[in-house]
Amino acid sequence: MLAGKWRPRFSGVRQDPVLRSWLTEPDSLTARCQQSCGEFRVRLLKNGRGKPLADELPYRRQAWVREVSLECDGVPVIFAHTTLSTATNGRLTRWLSRLGSRSLGSLLFSYPGFRRDVIEYCRLDKRHPLFQRAAMLGETDGYLWARRSIHRLGRQQVLVTEVFLPVITRIKPRLESSR
Repeated sequence: MLAGKWRPRFSGVRQDPVLRSWLTEPDSLTARCQQSCGEFRVRLLKNGRGKPLADELPYRRQAWVREVSLECDGVPVIFAHTTLSTATNGRLTRWLSRLGSRSLGSLLFSYPGFRRDVIEYCRLDKRHPLFQRAAMLGETDGYLWARRSIHRLGRQQVLVTEVFLPVITRIKPRLESSR
């Protein structure tokens, strides 16, 4: 998989099975962290209007940008970056503006009506802005794995990108019969 190019399949990589299980998790990462950690916390890093990244919204319109660190037992394991266009207003805009340090994932996976599009994967290197932001949270290798997907509710959609820090592989995966 090429660095910096989003792909709809996570394939062709001989990856750590623990990292692969986190990257391909079909359900809420928040719920999985809560099940896998002694103490789970969402730390709010940024929340407000800003400019989206070049590949996030057409024409780089103003957006609502939220960034958080998902932490297990006090250690950042996932950096999450969320972008919502300010071109339309609705429930998502209100919810995102008031979310604070609560988990967006718990909302996206519990509120009826949300539809999730295909998950895309990317290997980010130090040139990518999200690598740079995630690297401020902890130890990194020469690259970081990330995934993103659009969640739709009515006419609004929110793009959620999750960047996995290497320490995520030290968290034991859930035992599941389907994998």
